[in-house]
Amino acid sequence: MKTPYDIIIKPIITERSMEEMAEKKYTFEVDKRSNKVEIKKAVEKIFGVNVDKVNTISVKGKKKRMGRYEGRTKSWKKAVVTLTPDSKEIEFFEGM
Repeated sequence: MKTPYDIIIKPIITERSMEEMAEKKYTFEVDKRSNKVEIKKAVEKIFGVNVDKVNTISVKGKKKRMGRYEGRTKSWKKAVVTLTPDSKEIEFFEGM
């Protein structure tokens, strides 16, 4: 059985994700095998907030070259979590 810390890998901090924080949307890298229900429960348990909805995106790895050798970066899954209007903010992102 997966723990919430196995599902949520790390937060994604970009310009776009920082702008979406004003709308109570937070972006995370999550386990590729997890579904929306598992992601919702994990975020609620770790941060103690109420989640309204979860959008997931599968990101394909990019082609990379190192001299004559070609390869790909790893594929991963991104989740955009929207909190309910009455929910508190996630303290982890405050002050960034």
